[in-house]
Amino acid sequence: MKKKKNNKRKYLIPLGVCLLVVLGAVYYFFFASMSSSDETKYVYIDNDDTIDSVYTKVAEVAKASSMTGFKTLASHSKYADKIRTGRYGIRPGEGAFVVFRHLKNGLQTPVNLVVPSVRTTERLAAELSKKLMLDSATIYHALADEATCKKYGYDTATIAAMFIPNTYDIYWNVSAEKLLDRMQKENQKFWNHERTEKARLIKLSPVEVSTLASIIDEETANDGEKPMVAGMYYNRLMLRNAEYPNGMPLQADPTIKFAWKRFDLKRIYNNLLSINSPYNTYKNPGLPPGPIRIPSIAGIDAVLNHVHHDYIYMCAKEDFSGTHNFARTYNEHLQNAKRYSEALNKRGIKSVSYTHLTLPTT
Repeated sequence: MKKKKNNKRKYLIPLGVCLLVVLGAVYYFFFASMSSSDETKYVYIDNDDTIDSVYTKVAEVAKASSMTGFKTLASHSKYADKIRTGRYGIRPGEGAFVVFRHLKNGLQTPVNLVVPSVRTTERLAAELSKKLMLDSATIYHALADEATCKKYGYDTATIAAMFIPNTYDIYWNVSAEKLLDRMQKENQKFWNHERTEKARLIKLSPVEVSTLASIIDEETANDGEKPMVAGMYYNRLMLRNAEYPNGMPLQADPTIKFAWKRFDLKRIYNNLLSINSPYNTYKNPGLPPGPIRIPSIAGIDAVLNHVHHDYIYMCAKEDFSGTHNFARTYNEHLQNAKRYSEALNKRGIKSVSYTHLTLPTT
């Protein structure tokens, strides 16, 4: 009896050792941390990637032992026939089995996509493409296409109003259509009942609010002053009298820069005001056709919550603080403008005629 037990033990011990070795090997190749770093690393799989290029990309951030496990899993599946694009995170502690499952099933890690407040849709497309698989040309083509813009309720002049500057979690391989779908959804979320009602009460549509907000953003970077500036422009927009039956021209210098596409201009001289453009707010009363930049949230809220006053003129302050002096009458405005002009002269900076609504800052 004792001899039988010893025989069993003689076989069980080697069997147990073999089992432990097998389990250890399985853990080592398939479940031990795959990443060679203490930080999460990302692998970007493109449309033109093959199984070999996937191996190369994963190997750059993985341990050699885990790559053996990864390749074993890939070779025993149909992954090579259906490679999924995307941005995949390889986190510390995740083994080859988990990483392979993510890549095989397309379980991506989203990117933090920042929608910036920039001046043109060309620049917007360029900035967005830096974080996405999409190239800038594809994004811009969608924004410049009338049919595409119409689908979302805009045109090529107003499509900028659909973008709300913020940070969004979105998949790296998102299509242009899905990207715009998401931006429309975020826009609708932003324009909640409260904001929509405020726009209605001041008799402006959300697009018109965004258009005015874009001008405010260009006029001042001081968020605290934006509601004051918004109030001044709103007064001009709504003014109706014998002299201005269609409203007082906004005379906003940033719209002249936009019309010329010369954003480097430091001053607006008289010869620049003659441009024949719907964005020339010196010639045309009312708002320009659309935003002159992606309006900021602060700019939009400044329009919706503008300060109620009776100012219709403003001029940069002579202390070069970046803020403005406001005036009710043209004569008051000329006095403000004169002080600013004199301050420019003291600094040896050539000033312009101060009969305009605003004077350029340095």
